[in-house]
Amino acid sequence: MGKVAIVTDSVACLLDKQVKQYGIRVVPIKILFEDKIYRDGVDLTTSEAYQLLARAPDSFTTSPSSPSDYADIFRELATGGQDIFCLTTSSKLSTAFSVACLAAEQVRQELPHCTIEVMDSRNATASQGFIALAAARSADKGNVLNEVAKAASVVRDRVQFLLALETIRHAYRTGRIPKIATQMGSMLGVKPLLAISNGVVHLTGIARTKQSGIKRLLETMRRKAGKQPVHVAVMHTAIPEEAEELKQLISTEFNCVELLLTEVSPIIGYAIGPGALGAAFYTLPSE
Repeated sequence: MGKVAIVTDSVACLLDKQVKQYGIRVVPIKILFEDKIYRDGVDLTTSEAYQLLARAPDSFTTSPSSPSDYADIFRELATGGQDIFCLTTSSKLSTAFSVACLAAEQVRQELPHCTIEVMDSRNATASQGFIALAAARSADKGNVLNEVAKAASVVRDRVQFLLALETIRHAYRTGRIPKIATQMGSMLGVKPLLAISNGVVHLTGIARTKQSGIKRLLETMRRKAGKQPVHVAVMHTAIPEEAEELKQLISTEFNCVELLLTEVSPIIGYAIGPGALGAAFYTLPSE
């Protein structure tokens, strides 16, 4: 057991093997479907959640974790003698950061000896996952809390993602795009391209086909990474075969020191819809 325990939420799209390898604690965001509440990744697998979304998209919503969800984990870890580093989804996309901070303060009052740091990832999906992994790998080396936080910060400042959506028609769920606009966009058949900066997901372009959207992703990776060693996570929503093809393409073109394949959490997937494909990636000068 390391000196520092890592906590994040299910939006990070971490693989089960990564969670087990580093002992990462994952707080599940809640999914509401037809009057039932499910914990993301606990009561429902990602595939099962997408099946529900396909069956009745207007009955599928999400709900943030409560302070007690975080506090229970913090209390357990602190009682075990570990410092705690908690990484949340961007505070501009979710209430997770404020909820985790509230839980941390509650546990500090109960257990004054404990040390908890909560960091806003300013990211989501696999880019958030890469930041959590950087923290976990630092903790696994026996580093102390401030060193773990520094490792996470370095990746947070460098990681980025680009997603090519199959359709824009689900995007009204974010509250940022009127439903009529998404319906019109869907009729026109455009493929939106999404990126994240300063914690906010934004539209970075429109492609006529998803293939042209992926070309833009690869062009961005060539410009940003070139031949440098690069960490990449291919992401998709319910299209594993296309994601595997993209993974193979990236493996042949780029100098990947890490190449993962993961499915976008349905917490994000319900707003971007099935058929989305893209990647998160970053480089480190020291590699």
